[in-house]
Amino acid sequence: MSETQPLLLCIMGPTAAGKTALAESLAQKLSGELISVDATLVYRGLDIGAARPQAPHHLVDICSPAEAYSAARFLDDLAPLLNGLRERGRVPILVGGSMLYFRAFLQGLSSMPPADPALREAIASEAARRGWPAMHAELAQVDPQAAARIHPQHSQRLSRALEVYRSSGVPLSDWHAAPTGPPLAAGYRVVQVAICPLQREWLHARIAARFDAMLDAGLVEEVAALRARGDLDPRLPSMRSAGYRQIWQYLDGDCDLATARDRAIAATRQLAKRQLTWLRKWPDLYWLHTDMAGKLKTHTFPGSIGDKENAAASDLLLNYLA
Repeated sequence: MSETQPLLLCIMGPTAAGKTALAESLAQKLSGELISVDATLVYRGLDIGAARPQAPHHLVDICSPAEAYSAARFLDDLAPLLNGLRERGRVPILVGGSMLYFRAFLQGLSSMPPADPALREAIASEAARRGWPAMHAELAQVDPQAAARIHPQHSQRLSRALEVYRSSGVPLSDWHAAPTGPPLAAGYRVVQVAICPLQREWLHARIAARFDAMLDAGLVEEVAALRARGDLDPRLPSMRSAGYRQIWQYLDGDCDLATARDRAIAATRQLAKRQLTWLRKWPDLYWLHTDMAGKLKTHTFPGSIGDKENAAASDLLLNYLA
């Protein structure tokens, strides 16, 4: 990194960890603008269950829930936005929990995911039950370009397209069209921050409390309205999001509301676990560990960043809770 490069912050962390509060505070201190890195908040009409923030964020409500958003499309939407912020002298603050989107921004989308024999076997077993035409219909929902090129009975190509999407969350057609040049992060002085409660049970309590607040705010009614549109179904990425999927099941009569609540909280905990798995392997992260209420308890700064930059970034982040 060079001090002559414009500053850019990435605020990461598991769901319900306090990312938005941290990002909003830093935006006020830095004359920054907030950019959502969230695969659910991109969809219009997903407000309560996606924990839509009150402060303005870019890349929120930009896509129909009947569509399949992707990391490649995120990069396409992000590039002109960053150019505009740079021209106005504003600090971009990327905040969210979609780790694949962060990786695409920081590293690009230039390589295909490796083969996953276990996943391929699972797809073959599912196809034996449902039939390849049904699997092709599923692919058409998430990757219409690939589906248009693959015959419904071409099991090998169809299996690979589904395998790529299920393992990475990125459609095969987006991998094929991925940029080969430098990542969007090139040219910025990027400071990466992860925030998380110090104890796992604190995070679990925050997840449960937030979902109960969503129910009180009308999540069931929100999902019912989405369901009544007629162009959505539970297989779409928007409706597979934690919370929406389980409430849809309740509205379908598959379970009672208490069971849907428990399933949604469990699914959200699993999401947080996957996010933390990504983050524990993430290089050059500033970790902020908080108590259950979001107050700073401990912090860890990366040793690979130069002393001067490390000190400046440390002061900036510690001032958040000063």
